[in-house]
Amino acid sequence: MNRILICDDEQDIVSALKIYLTAEGFATEEAYSGIQARKILAEKEIDLVLMDVMMPGEDGLSATVKIRETSNVPVILLTAKSEDTDKILGLNLGADDYVTKPFNPVELIARVRSHLRRYNNLGGSVKKTDVYTCGGIELDDKAKSVTVDGDPISLTPTEYDILRLLLQHPGEVISPKDIYRKVWKDAPFGAEATVAVHIRHLREKIEINPSEPRYLKVVWAQGYKLERGN
Repeated sequence: MNRILICDDEQDIVSALKIYLTAEGFATEEAYSGIQARKILAEKEIDLVLMDVMMPGEDGLSATVKIRETSNVPVILLTAKSEDTDKILGLNLGADDYVTKPFNPVELIARVRSHLRRYNNLGGSVKKTDVYTCGGIELDDKAKSVTVDGDPISLTPTEYDILRLLLQHPGEVISPKDIYRKVWKDAPFGAEATVAVHIRHLREKIEINPSEPRYLKVVWAQGYKLERGN
């Protein structure tokens, strides 16, 4: 069963799309912002994304750009009739198609099926990448190996899990508490100090100069993020 991610900040639209899609035999996931949509994509197997263009915070166009950094999943934009510029820009940024609001359910389902066929024929839905990259860092999750500028490095299991988490969300600030929850699978008591120690050790292994990191950056009072470097 194909799984469709619906992303729109309007609850009524998400609910309507869910009804149309489930009636046609699709499974659905729901998101209400670009950031939330990307988190779901990183955690679950998604076969197609329906993405609203106009959303507060991270809009659909910005989210599409970031999705394309790590995934070739089909993205269909949901646009208003007056958003012609956004339609063209969205296609240039990596979206596969667009549907105009108010949408015709028959047209919407036809577009979804068409893109799923193309995606499946190209093997997109079965060739899920196990390799994450950011600048000179490459993590092969199947082989459980990490290289920096082509040189293999040895990480502890905890360091590996932290790096994989950050690689799955490039450029996104993740708080110490969220890192602790996802890596340690436990309530984040004392998370800041524990995570900081592991981040320091990880920097010593992936950075040329840990005191001036290219990749693993701290955002004061917020958390850590992984950037592509210079």
